Amino acid sequence: MAETAESSSRSPDTEGSGRQNRLQRYRDLQFSEEELAVILLTPVVSFLFAVSFYPIFDTIVGSLHTGYVLEMNPRQFVGLENYRNLFGEGPYLDQLLNGGGIWNALRVSLIYTFVSVPIELALGLGIALLLNRDFKGKYFAQAAILFPWAIPTVINARIWAWMFNGQYGVINDLLMRVGILETQFPFLAKPDTALIAMLFITIWKTSSFMALILLAGLQSIPDHLYEAARMDGASRLRQFRDITLPLLKPTLLVALIFRTLPAFQAFGLPFGLTGGGPSSATTTLVLFDHQLTFNRLNFGEGAATATLITLIAAAIAMIYVQTLYEPEVR
Repeated sequence: MAETAESSSRSPDTEGSGRQNRLQRYRDLQFSEEELAVILLTPVVSFLFAVSFYPIFDTIVGSLHTGYVLEMNPRQFVGLENYRNLFGEGPYLDQLLNGGGIWNALRVSLIYTFVSVPIELALGLGIALLLNRDFKGKYFAQAAILFPWAIPTVINARIWAWMFNGQYGVINDLLMRVGILETQFPFLAKPDTALIAMLFITIWKTSSFMALILLAGLQSIPDHLYEAARMDGASRLRQFRDITLPLLKPTLLVALIFRTLPAFQAFGLPFGLTGGGPSSATTTLVLFDHQLTFNRLNFGEGAATATLITLIAAAIAMIYVQTLYEPEVR
């Protein structure tokens, strides 16, 4: 009863003064801004080092060694031998993926990236311009376009694999009903059409993601700029060229980086759709690296492939930044 009475006797002023005393004790430590920045950033930098920087460093080291993780023998330093095996006729690549090799995987990744991303950007910008207008059901439409992007990639791949199936797929059935096809066509069993199907699926899925990013950029452009342009007699095309595109450059940079790097590192869609086939026609670099590392258990060349993927992705990001980044654009 005494403890209850004592706790009930505490007033809000007493608790407030206690908090002020604690704050005063923190202020008495008298950290400089630089020291405070170091204290606050240390946990974040430590986390990034543990989950990002160290794995990258360990992958680079692993690419210079040979050996298997499951073996008891220590890894042996071989220098650039893993890289020479990747781009030559290495002993592990003669039968891998029916002779596809890293050159085929690089070709597929570049086609997949630099065909799909520009189309996604154009479609996403068109959708964003439409959604930026005022109309009934605007917010419902903004939420609805995210549905394709919200579906997990592997699940999305399996759904489309069933739809493109040459025997019971709904796409074959629809095309035969409208007279485009006379017989069933195995879309995913032929190299050319399998890659085209994969491009179609990724464009369908991620154009809405591009639209969402670009819509945010469009909504940040002040309306008075368009009003002034209309008063000067500027057409819609000129408003788009002289106002929208220049002020949208920072957003375009973000959208391109956010889509190009995942596209270049695509794994879930080719893995779930075709498994990389037929005849390595849809084997991207990351899928090639996965098969090399975990199917063939060649961890040295797998680490070398992962290192190359990281370097190419970093180069692409730097090219985008150098081309589109304008710090004084506004």
